[in-house]
Amino acid sequence: MPSAITNTSPLVYLHRAASLHWLADLFDSLWVPGAVIDELREGRRLGYEVPIPEPLPWLQIKEPDHIPSPWLALDLGPGELAAMALAIENPSRVVLLDDQLARRTAQAAGLTVWGTLRVVLEAKDRGLTPAVAPVIDNLCGNGMWISDAVRRRILNLAGE
Repeated sequence: MPSAITNTSPLVYLHRAASLHWLADLFDSLWVPGAVIDELREGRRLGYEVPIPEPLPWLQIKEPDHIPSPWLALDLGPGELAAMALAIENPSRVVLLDDQLARRTAQAAGLTVWGTLRVVLEAKDRGLTPAVAPVIDNLCGNGMWISDAVRRRILNLAGE
């Protein structure tokens, strides 16, 4: 199994879909930068339904050594920047990102990028869920915007 680094949104969306535990099943280890922990704490403080990462034994907080300065000019959040910087320093790890700009930036840097929907597809492929469609409905009902074209593509990839 691969190892991964995650940004905030995959944690939030999978938590809201009651599927956060899939990350422990899909990855040997999962690193989360402190900036992501800070974003989750702020979300809780503001009253959003977000996971509490501290009690999760399969999640390890890990900081990047530095963030590439050109990225600081991009319209990315601190969690995205830290996750991508940590992935640059550990390129064998998958980086979990949903934001389109973050994904394009990470891919341009040669990183292996998965989004929440790839996690859902992998979960079905490994028998963690019998179907993708109800999970996608759950994700959409809990704040994730998925275009009709992307929904059709994911369902097609899942054979549904």
